[in-house]
Amino acid sequence: MKAIKYLAFVAICMLAAACEKTEWDVITPAPSELYGNNSITDDNIVTIAQLKEIYPHVFGNIDAVFPIERDLKIKGRVTGNDLRGNIYKQFMVQDETGAIIIAVNESGISGYMAEGQEIIIDLKGLHIGGYRKQPEIGAPYNGNSIGRMNKDVFQKHFKFTGSPIQPIQPVDFDVKMDMEEHCAKLVTLKNVTFADADGKNTYAPGDNSAPIVGGCVNRTLTGIASSKLVVRTSTYAKFAANKLPYDEVNKKPRVVNITGIATRYNDTWQILIRKESDIEIVN
Repeated sequence: MKAIKYLAFVAICMLAAACEKTEWDVITPAPSELYGNNSITDDNIVTIAQLKEIYPHVFGNIDAVFPIERDLKIKGRVTGNDLRGNIYKQFMVQDETGAIIIAVNESGISGYMAEGQEIIIDLKGLHIGGYRKQPEIGAPYNGNSIGRMNKDVFQKHFKFTGSPIQPIQPVDFDVKMDMEEHCAKLVTLKNVTFADADGKNTYAPGDNSAPIVGGCVNRTLTGIASSKLVVRTSTYAKFAANKLPYDEVNKKPRVVNITGIATRYNDTWQILIRKESDIEIVN
């Protein structure tokens, strides 16, 4: 009987402690309080396709940036982040209609913005622009271009929806896909080979053995002109020094499926591999 009374007393004390807000609760808030702005509502949400229709100049031949003065929001899931270093100070958000780049001047975004995380972004007060016809949300750069927004500004403009993490499935890629509709989407290129795979070449050597443009190396795929598509890898990517898939037995490039973010540079597709597992060896 004494044991039962003691257990009851302990339970009551634990319940009281749980109901009382302590200094510890303030110092270590829940993750939803650590990041983002929970006061953001889910009204005035537009699709990413509708957003592009409202600001069609992002696809113009000249880089441009526009302030978003209307009360607009987008909701989508994260498809790419900086986890393995091939995406730098930005991440991608995709909904059922399209995708867009969110440019933030912050490293380690993957620490809280995981693939499959659903978020709402309050666009009013931010800027939208096109960098070589690739739409981005960010801030003005050099007056007339789109660049990265301050990380503190971004924290005030997004909210986790609370929906469970659910990664978006990639769509099958075709080089003839409409660029305005599909740019920044997560895609998979099936049954392709790297033209430069020879058992020695890596994704992005930093020794000038391959042309480095903007800190990245562009690799071509067999049968696809470099003016149409390249696989772009930063020399700082964690997998930059990995060898391009090559069959040492039969002495030929391996057939692979490549999953990545299909960004664009003017009229050229640039595929950004997110992590090593995005490369699948066929057979």
